[in-house]
Amino acid sequence: MTANIVIIGTGLAGYNLARELRKHDTATPLTLISRDGAGFYSKPMLSNALAGNKTATTLVMKPVEKMAEELNATILARSDVNAIDPAAHTVTLADGSSIAYGKLVLAQGADPIRLPLAGDASADVLSVNDLDDYARFADKLEGVRSVAILGGGLIGCEFANDLLARGITPTVLDVAQWPLSRLVPQQAGDYLAAKLTAAGVQFRFGVAASAVDKQGSGYRITLDDGSRLDADLVLSAIGLRPRTQLAQAAGLTVQRGVVVNRLLQTSSPDIYALGDTAEVEGLNLPFVMPIMQQARALGATLAGNATELKYPAMPVVVKTPACPTVVALPAAGAAGQWWVEASEAGVDARFVAADGSLLGFALLGEASKQRQALAPSLPAVLG
Repeated sequence: MTANIVIIGTGLAGYNLARELRKHDTATPLTLISRDGAGFYSKPMLSNALAGNKTATTLVMKPVEKMAEELNATILARSDVNAIDPAAHTVTLADGSSIAYGKLVLAQGADPIRLPLAGDASADVLSVNDLDDYARFADKLEGVRSVAILGGGLIGCEFANDLLARGITPTVLDVAQWPLSRLVPQQAGDYLAAKLTAAGVQFRFGVAASAVDKQGSGYRITLDDGSRLDADLVLSAIGLRPRTQLAQAAGLTVQRGVVVNRLLQTSSPDIYALGDTAEVEGLNLPFVMPIMQQARALGATLAGNATELKYPAMPVVVKTPACPTVVALPAAGAAGQWWVEASEAGVDARFVAADGSLLGFALLGEASKQRQALAPSLPAVLG
């Protein structure tokens, strides 16, 4: 059996894992398989690239050839994996060829959740989840004056703020009553909505799109309250679903994500998973800091030094320049309550336990400057 390490995926998870592995082991054969062009770029930059006048080409920091050289790796771009055979230790590609592995890592990321929309233009609804998606989105912005964004979560708000840089009016639709409703209390969400509205974003809360139809050169969105909204483009940003199909077909344990232990090992001992694909002790965290923690731990493990994953407190910075925002989510089911201080300058919202200990926060506006002071008081996410 070959000692070849195979990584499926070349996003932040796949490439950062390869870099961490090479810090410990420069010689073991390494193969990365990518369904896209395999250039190295930072996915979080996709939602604020317009303000920086970035194109899909300029977002690429290093081409695939440079990454292959730096990592001493074989990188297969534009290659899809059709199947994994854990018993034979092989992966089969779409062209029928197979690659043997000693250790296999699933770093496939996640897919945008698609609403079951009616209408003759439902297939035209865009989403931006990778560089190819961004290229298609950016190409369609010429002459666009309005964009309807389905979803007022983190990505929806970031894209709304970014579109303002192009003089485009975004209208954000969300079933909740305030943006970032899964991350922040209402007072914080109301403050964010007010600041983004002042900057030029429009919001429609308590509604969802039910149909998208062609309307002239643009689109007409029918909402579930019977009202309609016209826009030049429609962008969906309602969430992501981990890519688990390959793992499930291979017989691996799958829940929301591919289930792994603290070594990021799946139910098949020589297969691992990290990034948006992985679920660790019930946690599926599609953010940069968890990915970096996973990459460091798994890089050491694959090099022979078994290292359990730990998550420190990991505040998330929301890229909304019109309203600086940073959030540290309390653990699911944590016992406590939000204490909120709000002013014109900002919102300081803290999730506090009965004993007074800080379990999470949402800091907006001027209050976001307290991030460094408060973060050390937070408990580890996974100790």
